[in-house]
Amino acid sequence: KAGKKGIPQGGVLSPLLANIYLNEIDRMLEKAGRVTGKVSYARYADDLVVLVYPGEWVDKVNRRLLEEFEKIEVQLNEEKSKIVNMEKGSFQFLGFEFRMVKAKNGKRRPDYKPNKKARKELLEKLKYQFHIYRSNSLERLVEAINPILRGWVNYFRIGNSKKVFSFIRDWVNRKLRRHLMRKKQKKGFGWKRWSKEELLKITGIYNDYRLRYLRQKALPAR
Repeated sequence: KAGKKGIPQGGVLSPLLANIYLNEIDRMLEKAGRVTGKVSYARYADDLVVLVYPGEWVDKVNRRLLEEFEKIEVQLNEEKSKIVNMEKGSFQFLGFEFRMVKAKNGKRRPDYKPNKKARKELLEKLKYQFHIYRSNSLERLVEAINPILRGWVNYFRIGNSKKVFSFIRDWVNRKLRRHLMRKKQKKGFGWKRWSKEELLKITGIYNDYRLRYLRQKALPAR
């Protein structure tokens, strides 16, 4: 949240202005990373996440950040700004929820998937489409839904989103089944009438829920 030298929210140039305005913060954090080997960060426009290994550097980096923000007259959003112990908690960034989980080999690894807000917003968009196209043909309904699903899935497919994707796919398919049965003036969902494969062939609904695995960058050295 900007102070006297604020950046208008939602404007076309807002991300560019934020990059220019917060350039000094980037420089400070990059230097801290080079000097300590224990600090890294990610920023998109005015959304910032700083990763610091537990120890004395947490408080030092936090104090330095507050000093730098004060210099450029930026007021932090206290509701969204917090220090999180990743062994116990999680944080939100660009629609993802990040936390540490125990892998099958017993080691801790980062886990990131669509957060509750992102999932809720998607379902609300889909519900609206099913509502307004309730009386329309299946083709019109699918034409409206597919771009929404494609965009959302493409954005989140880099995360640990398998369970979330499975829920979304099943939710959409269930809604489509009900739409088809309603057109036939019948109750139920047509579980025996159409298999999953047949439903996909009939509707042409978006179905590419494959995950994209990225090589994780190394964390700051201990």
